[in-house]
This record gives sequence, C-alpha cells and structure tokens, in this order.
Amino acid sequence: MATFFRLCGLLRDYKRGVWWSGLLAILAMVATVAIPGLTGAAISAIEDGDRERLRLLAVVIVAAAILRLALTVARRLIAGRVSLGVEVDLRNRVYEHLLGQELGFFDAQQTGQLMSRATVDLQSVRFFLGYGLVLISQAILTVVFAAIAVIVIDPFLALVSLFPIPFVIWIAQRYGRRSRPALQEVQQRIAELTADVEESVGGVRVVKAFAAEEQRQQRFGRSVGRVFTQSMIATRLRAFYNPFIGFLPQLGLAALLLVGGRMVVNGSLTLGEFAAFYGYLLMLLAPVRTLGWTLGLAQRATASGARLFELLDREPRIVAAPDAKPLPEGSGRVELRDVTFAYGADADGDAQPALRDVSLTVDAGTTLALVGATGAGKTTLVQLIPRLYDPTAGAVLVDGADVRSVDPRTLRAQIAVVNDDPFLFSDTVHANIAYARAGASREEVVEAARRAQAHDFITRLPDGYDTRVGERGLTLSGGQRQRIAIARALLADPRVLILDDATSSIDASTEREIKRGLEAAMAGRTTFVIAHRLSTIALADEIAVLDGGRLINRGTHDELLERSPFYRQIVEKGLPDQVFLTRKAPEPEVAGL
Repeated sequence: MATFFRLCGLLRDYKRGVWWSGLLAILAMVATVAIPGLTGAAISAIEDGDRERLRLLAVVIVAAAILRLALTVARRLIAGRVSLGVEVDLRNRVYEHLLGQELGFFDAQQTGQLMSRATVDLQSVRFFLGYGLVLISQAILTVVFAAIAVIVIDPFLALVSLFPIPFVIWIAQRYGRRSRPALQEVQQRIAELTADVEESVGGVRVVKAFAAEEQRQQRFGRSVGRVFTQSMIATRLRAFYNPFIGFLPQLGLAALLLVGGRMVVNGSLTLGEFAAFYGYLLMLLAPVRTLGWTLGLAQRATASGARLFELLDREPRIVAAPDAKPLPEGSGRVELRDVTFAYGADADGDAQPALRDVSLTVDAGTTLALVGATGAGKTTLVQLIPRLYDPTAGAVLVDGADVRSVDPRTLRAQIAVVNDDPFLFSDTVHANIAYARAGASREEVVEAARRAQAHDFITRLPDGYDTRVGERGLTLSGGQRQRIAIARALLADPRVLILDDATSSIDASTEREIKRGLEAAMAGRTTFVIAHRLSTIALADEIAVLDGGRLINRGTHDELLERSPFYRQIVEKGLPDQVFLTRKAPEPEVAGL
C-alpha cells in the first residue's frame, strides 16, 4: 500500500485535473444510475397505460444517456491529459535522476535493466494513474450508487441479491496478495530480456565476427522462456481468480430472479420495480466482473512502481556540496595528496585498491605522460581529476580547490577528456564536435577540426559537417572517431586536457599530423597523456611511471632513462604491456615523489 500511495502522490501536481475527472465521473455515474430507475418507471407507465408519462420518460432516458456520453467523453479527455502529464513528468524525473548518478552506479548496472524501468515499468504506472485509477474509482461509485438504489427499492431483496459481495471482496484481496509478487517477477524477467536484446544489438559486430548468432539466439530463447514461465504463473492466478470473481455475482442474480419473481407474482413488488432492481443488479455485475482485471492493472502498476522507486530512491553519491562554489580562477594546476582509490569500496570494504597513496603535483601548463601496464591505475588516476569518482582516501585539488568542494559542472567545464574509444552520438559531425560548447559557430567547429587533422576527411563525407554518423559513430573508422573526439576537446578550450590513449587508433603518419595540432592545443594548459607509443609520450614535459596502483618514478625522458631500468625497458622494447608481463619483481618506489 505504501507503493500504491506513492504512485497516487505523483498526481499531486495535477489536482485540478484529478478533481474535475472525479467530478465528471460522479455526474456520469448519477446519469447512469438514473437510467434503470427511469426504465422501471417506464415499464410501470406501460402497465398503467399512461402514454404521456411514457413519452416523457423516454425523452428523459435519451437525455440521461446523452448527458452520460458527454460527461464520459470530457472525463476521458481530462484523464488522458493527466495521464500524459504524469508520464512526461515521470520520464523527465527518471532521466534526470539517471544523469545525476555517479559513474560508479553505471559500472554495476545493465543498460537494458535501466531501459526497461524507464519504458515498460513507466508505461504501466502511467496507464494505471491515467485510466486504471479512474476505472477503479468509477467501479466503486457504481457499486455504491447501485447498492443504495436497490436498498431504497427493497431492503430485503437487496440483502438477498447482494449476499455474494463480501465473498467477492475476500477473494479479490487474496488474489491481490498472490498476484503482486508474481507480476513483479514478470517485470524483472522482462527487464532481463531487454538487457539481452540491448547487449546483442550493441555488440552485433562481435556477434557477427565470431559467428555467434546461434549462441545469442539460444541465450535470448532462455530469456524468453523465463518470461513465459513467470508469465504463466501470473496467468494461472488470473485464470482461476477472475472467473471465480465473475461467477459469484451470478448467484445474487439467480437469487433475485427466484425471490424477486415470487414477490412480483405475490403482488408485493411491481414489475417496474423488479425491472429497475434487475437493471441495478446488472450494473453492479459489470464492475465486479472487471474487478479481477482492474486489480491486475493495479498490481502490475504497483510492481512497476516499486522498481521505479527503487531507482529513484537511490541517492547519487557524487553531488555538489551544499556550500559548493564555482571552480576558482587558475591555469590548471593539479595536485593529488596521498590518494587511494578502490572501485566498489562503498559496497565492499575489501575491494582491491586501484590506486595506493599516490601523491603527485602537476604545475599549470605542464604536460605529464602516464606510463604503466594495463591495470596500473593510469585511467583511474585521470578520472579522479574531473571527479567522475571520489578517492577512497586523500584529496584531489585543481587550482588549489578540493574537487569535492566545488560545483562539479564548473569543474568539468574546465576539463576535457579524449578516451581511447571515443563515443559519438547519432547526430551530425558538426553537432558531435560542438557538443563540447553549445552554440559554437561553424567557423569555430571547423577550426577545431583543422587542429585535430579531421577537416580533410570530414569534407570528403557525403554531407561534410552535416553528415549524420551512425550510432556510437560506428560508420566512421576508429581513427576518424578519435580525431572528431580530439576536435571536440579542443573546442572546449579547457584548463586541463586529458588524452587517454587518444592516438591508439591512428596510424603513425596521421599521428604526426595530429601531434602538431596537439602541441598547439597543449600550449599553456595542463595536459595528462596516457599513451603506449613513445612518439606520443615524447609530447610530455615529464613522465610518471605507475605500477600496481603506485607511483614508482617520475622525471623527464632523459632522467628516467638514467635511473629507471624499467622505463629503459619500455623505451627499448616500445611495447610496455609485454615488458610488464615479463617482469619478475616490482621496481622499488622512489622516495620523495
């Protein structure tokens, strides 16, 4: 019930529409309830041979029917507006909440699961709040009004014909208790199915490359089978309880025909009263028959609501402090003080640290290359600078301000990142480059593309800068995507530039061309370069060597060649991952770093 009331709370901003919808529903039900009474009176007029009264009653019945039609249409329009308004608000709320989560949240989530909650679950909630809740309210009003009407006509006959109602309520409650967990499990299985589809479509190139279509089909078949099995549990419950709920009121109808018919024969009840009573009882039967369906609608919405609230109740763990200020003016000086970081440390205190007691100062305008094996902590280190993660211990400062004390938006506006696998949106080339700075002119976008050595290949595309790239930019080559990502970073004009193996998909000749643009871009701003190519490392003023999450050495190229056998191996081999794989013991940490 707590979830149900929270769902109803979503209508708070639409009180006026809800009240109008409820009022129109009540008026429509008054018109509906009046029709059986008028019909009974008409039958009595026929018995009495009163033609004038019969004509008048016929006109009133038609007027009541037209009024009910108009009120119902108006009520549906208002309810539809409320429903769509709640859907828009809830979609925006879920989307904003997802964007507000820290990066670590998405590390532990399946995209398909999140998509299912934002689509399938949200639709169930929207339909219930817009229509299901009105139908339930209308059914309750129908039962109340019709029950009052039959009690007014004949209390004893009402008691006889309504005796199954308490049993219907008891069975409906039992059905609700059993169906809710079953329907919630169905929603979970559908979410798992959505996740499988998203993975298969997103990874279709891998699927095709390894001819794994049959394997993915079998996995999908198992997911569909789980949905079917769980849905059958809910279906069996519905197949038993719904007909049973619809059967019990028929006993009341049979009792009415038996007892009421005898009363008409005995003269204690007129035929018109019996006809009106029969009409009201039929009116009662309709909402009772659909009780199982409306309960199922409510239970499905409650199950979906529980999944949505589970997401919405998850507070982001990286947010702006209440007294957060904008990033102070500066030139991009970065400092790490005794930084230790472990992925998942909040959930598991035994998580293996990715960084251990790293202290590092990079003066403004300096270019620092980070060298180390895969898993050494290079990418983790640079992700702490824009506060994509918070350190487990220690502090990260930019221009003297702890990144946890400043507004993340102002911090990230001054830091541009180019990853080894850059993400492009399904949009034009111009829009992807201008994503770094909304409202950038075409001239500014072209200049950034020239500096990233992307202008020439862009002009050869079918529509130049207006060419739409495919999802994730997969219609372009890896090198083309990286050059667009570099242009996007250059357009941002940040204080700190992070190049995370940004030239990994570019051939040597293109890299030489991009280096000229990068050298101009890095001038005057702090730059972190993660690279496995010595030619890219050569762009740096200094080099930091990481191993096992620790900073083991730092210096210029010449200094490291002289005092670091490990770095000398990197230079000689030019293949750092292979060098690290053959190492037998870690190099001692250099004191004073």
